[in-house]
Amino acid sequence: MNQNKHIIKHYPNRISYADFLASATGKVSFRLTNDYLFHAVLQKSNKVLKALLCSLLHLRPEDVTSVAVTNPIELGKFIDSKDFILDIRILMNDSTLINLEMQVANEGNWPDRSLSYLCRAFDNLNEGEHYDDLKSAVHISILDFTLFPEHPEFHSSYFLMNAKNYTIYSDKLRLYVVNLPQIHLATETDRIHQLDCWAALFQASTWEDIKMIASKDDTLQEAAETMYRLSQNEKIRLQCEARERYYRDQRTHQYQLEKIKKMGEIEEKLKAVEEKLELTGEKLEAAEGKLVAAENKLEITEDKLVAAEDKLEITEDKLEITEDKLVAAEGKLEITEGKLVTAESKLTAAITELQQRDDIIREKDSLLHETLSEIEKLRSEIAVLRTGSAT
Repeated sequence: MNQNKHIIKHYPNRISYADFLASATGKVSFRLTNDYLFHAVLQKSNKVLKALLCSLLHLRPEDVTSVAVTNPIELGKFIDSKDFILDIRILMNDSTLINLEMQVANEGNWPDRSLSYLCRAFDNLNEGEHYDDLKSAVHISILDFTLFPEHPEFHSSYFLMNAKNYTIYSDKLRLYVVNLPQIHLATETDRIHQLDCWAALFQASTWEDIKMIASKDDTLQEAAETMYRLSQNEKIRLQCEARERYYRDQRTHQYQLEKIKKMGEIEEKLKAVEEKLELTGEKLEAAEGKLVAAENKLEITEDKLVAAEDKLEITEDKLEITEDKLVAAEGKLEITEGKLVTAESKLTAAITELQQRDDIIREKDSLLHETLSEIEKLRSEIAVLRTGSAT
C-alpha cells in the first residue's frame, strides 16, 4: 500500500487506479459514510454523482441531462469541523436544487433540520423574478441510522399533499430518506435502480467488499476507484480523520445527552413512583381503617354466630327429643292402629252376629205373631164353645 502511495504521488498521470484497487485488501481507512470523503467522491466524479441521483430519485439516466455541485470544497484544504458544510448542493437539469446529505450520528433533530435546509433551498427567487421561476427543491438524506424506528423503511419519499384525498399540493418540495440499516427492506424498484448496491457500497468496510460491489456496474467501479484514489491523498486523509474525530465527539456528546436524558427520565419515574407510593400509603392507611372496621364487624358477627350455633345446638337437642317422642308416638299409633283393626274386626263380627240375631228375632217375632194369632183364634173358638155350652 505504501508503494502505491509513492507511485500515485510521483506519477499521478501514469497510473491505473483500477489496477491499484484490484490489489487493495483489508479494512478501508474510511467508509463512504464519512461525509468528507462522500463529498469529495461526488465532487470529483460527475458520472458517479449523476448515477447516484438517478438511484436516489428513481430516475432514468436520460431524465438527467446535467448535474453540478454548486458548493465544491477545496480538497485537502483544512476545514474546521464546526464550520464544515455537511450538505452537497446540486443543481440538476438547471431546474432543480438538491441538498444531498450523509449523516451518521442521530442527534434527534433530523426532520426539523432537513426541513429547514429544504425551505432555504426553495427560497431561491432573485429580485425581479416571478414565482413561476422558482426552482424545485429536493432534500435527500442518507442516514446511517433509522429515522423512524416505529416505521422502518429503506427508501422513503415525502411530498406536500392533501391529507384526505392525497392530491399533490406542489411537487416542487420533496424529501427523500435512505435508512442504511434497513437495506434488507429494499423494494424491487430500489433494486432496479441499484439503490441497494449504492447503500452496500456506503457501508462496505473492506476493500474486498467494495470490489465485489463495484464489479456489478461501471459507475460503481468508478466510485470505488475514486474512493481509493482520494483515500491515498494524505491531505484528504487528514480531513477524513478530522471528520471521524468529530463523529466520535458527536457520539460521545450524544451519549452524554442520552445519559442525562435517561437520568432525567429515571428521576421523573422515581418521582412518579414516590407519588404513587405516597398515594398508595394513603390508600393503605384507608384500607387498614376499613380492615379494622371489618374485623370489628367480623368479631360481632362471630359472636352472633356463636350465639346462633348455641341456639342451633339447643334446637337440635329439642328436635332430637321431639323426634324421639315422634318415634314413640308413631309406635303407639301403630299399636293403636293394630287395636283399631282388631276392634273393627270384632265390630264387624258383632254386627254380623247382631244381624243374624235380628233375623232370628224377626223370625221368632213372626212365629210369635202367628202363635198369638192362633191363640186368639183358639180363644175365639173357646169363647164360642163356651157360649154354645151355656145355651
